Amino acid sequence: QVQLVESGGGLVSTGGSLSLSCVASGNIFSLNTMAWYRQAAGKERELVATITSGGATNYADSVKGRFTISRDNAQNTAFLQMNSLKPEDTAVYYCNAVVGTWSETDELEDFNIWGQGTQVTVSS
Repeated sequence: QVQLVESGGGLVSTGGSLSLSCVASGNIFSLNTMAWYRQAAGKERELVATITSGGATNYADSVKGRFTISRDNAQNTAFLQMNSLKPEDTAVYYCNAVVGTWSETDELEDFNIWGQGTQVTVSS
C-alpha cells in the first residue's frame, strides 16, 4: 500500500511564504508525475502545479511566478514553495501522485494516489 503524507500548511499573512512537503511511502516501484491540487471552501478542486519524474513542471496561471514545485526522487518527496501568498490562495492543498506499485493480484500497475490534505490560510 502506498501513502502520501503532506505537511507544512498553516496560517500566514498576505505576502508571506509557506513551503509544503509531500512524502510518498510504501511499496513503490516507480513514482511518476506528482502534483499539487487545492480546494477552497465551496469550490471544486483545481490543479496548482505538476512535476514529472524528469523534472518538467507546469503551473496554473493563477500561481505562475509565485509558486515553485520541485521534487527529490531519492526521498520520494515533492515540495511546493509558495511565495507572495494572497487570500485567494486559501484552500486545502492536496498532493497527488501516479505511483507504480503492485495490485492485489501482484500485477504491476499505475495507481493515482491522493494525500489527506493540508490547510493553507492566508489572512488579509
